[in-house]
Amino acid sequence: MEFVRTPDEQFANLPDYPFTANYLTINGLRIHYVDEGVGETILCLHGEPSWSFLYRKMIKVLAPHHRVVAPDLAGFGKSDKPTNLDDYTYGFHLDILLQFIDQLNLDKITFVVQDWGGLLGLRVASLIPEKVARLVIMNTFLPTGDEAVGQGFMNWLNFVKNTPDLPIGKIFQMSMATPNTLPADIEAAYNAPFPDMNYKAGARKFPLLVPITPDTEAGNQMKQAREIIKNMHKPALIMFSDKDPVTGNGKYLFYDLIAEKYRRNVEIKDAGHFLQEEKGEELAQHILQFMQDFAV
Repeated sequence: MEFVRTPDEQFANLPDYPFTANYLTINGLRIHYVDEGVGETILCLHGEPSWSFLYRKMIKVLAPHHRVVAPDLAGFGKSDKPTNLDDYTYGFHLDILLQFIDQLNLDKITFVVQDWGGLLGLRVASLIPEKVARLVIMNTFLPTGDEAVGQGFMNWLNFVKNTPDLPIGKIFQMSMATPNTLPADIEAAYNAPFPDMNYKAGARKFPLLVPITPDTEAGNQMKQAREIIKNMHKPALIMFSDKDPVTGNGKYLFYDLIAEKYRRNVEIKDAGHFLQEEKGEELAQHILQFMQDFAV
């Protein structure tokens, strides 16, 4: 598998990201992760086209109380980036995450997922329910291809198909509750992992993996995830923002899947798709209270 590795100098002087870099080798790729604090494990899984930088505000609030682990998916952040789009399959990402959890011997995990972090992370959780303590579900969905994914996602998919050199920072700018309000240094940090389009195969491929027709690899996996999560009976904190045109309606799926007695619903006001960027400290406080109220 051919891959590129973002030069370290791309990450020099990142704003508000003082965390030590940690690495594992999985399937020949170097996978980066943040590992801060001690105590119960909170596993933070990012989506498209972000990286662990997205969780920096939350990590600072959570790490004084718990252990926070935030990996960069293959193709993102400081992790290695295969250059062939065909290398990025749903199973490829799923296998790496399962091995990641196994190598670090993570247990009693509170899964924190958003965007593709949910499409992958909730399937991972469904495969290892004995390791799951709680679920924190934010701005994501579990598409199977049997239902329409919505015009917001289709607009995004068409944009990706027609834009080989994705403007990563601009995507974040347009995804804010108030577009184009992200500070320039933060936009630069989201651009940092991708010096040029050769590093963007993973970012380009994720939208193409979302099942929009039945009987796809990802769709069948997520169909199974739905069934298992429905019967897992794990405490779930469902936090969706009020200004997300892409996955905003996903919360209703999780309201249906998870019985009311096992879940807490929170609407995050004045936040777009990447709610960790805009409301990270608020999200972290909700998680701390949730973990206290649903102790394991």
